[in-house]
Amino acid sequence: MPPRESRPPVDQARRHFIGLAAAASARIAALGATIASPGSAKGASKHPGRGPGQGGVGKGPPMCLLRGTAILTSKGETVIEDLRMGDLVKTVRGELLPVIWMGRHVYRRTSPTWNDSVVPIRIRRFALDKQTPRKDLYLSSGHALYVDGVFIRPKDLINGTSVAPALPGKLDVLEFYHIVLATHEAVLAEGAPVETFLVEGSNYEEFTNGAEYARLYPAGEHSSMKPFAKTVGYGGREHLNALMRLATRQLVRPRSPLEDVYMRVVTRSAELAL
Repeated sequence: MPPRESRPPVDQARRHFIGLAAAASARIAALGATIASPGSAKGASKHPGRGPGQGGVGKGPPMCLLRGTAILTSKGETVIEDLRMGDLVKTVRGELLPVIWMGRHVYRRTSPTWNDSVVPIRIRRFALDKQTPRKDLYLSSGHALYVDGVFIRPKDLINGTSVAPALPGKLDVLEFYHIVLATHEAVLAEGAPVETFLVEGSNYEEFTNGAEYARLYPAGEHSSMKPFAKTVGYGGREHLNALMRLATRQLVRPRSPLEDVYMRVVTRSAELAL
């Protein structure tokens, strides 16, 4: 009896094409939103150093992790809002380093909907690989992930499905937190490697509680840090050219680490949808 002919697998090429089309549309929409809304945010604190709850126009979108995000520490996972100065967090290098400060952004919604500039990016559970992140991870569009030895901002990984702007529920207040160590590092948030805050001059003033940092380190200590890794990203025409290359994936190899990671995330998104 001849062996039964196996049924052909799901048309991976077709699924791949559909995934790319959806991802490209999401990226183009995200790029358009960035151009249309260059950092202003309804409901954002106009002067971050003065405290929460003051409506107006902010200096720019937050660069932090949303309240409730679990960070790996010497005592296990701790939600980021409970971290305190002196707590030891684990870096991707395996070291335990003390927190020297926690930056905070607080935004209150003053209109029926949130402005796009402050809505976090959701990295869905297992969006990066079969284990990462372990839970949905919410971080601001500019808070970089550490992947393949480089930092990549979530806004450059948006695909409309596994990586997309979203909120964990209906919220009237958004609280973002950022970890500051003595050096720029990558730590684990919901199991995913993300950057700590890179202090450059007085950029800590952008936080709601920025004045606190100035009081703690008045002599300029920790005023300048060396980046832990290179940050790769897109902008303007380069972003659109990358979308064209992605649309012809079978013909053109990725030309940057970012495109390579983006393709993996898109492929992973298709797998999660099965």
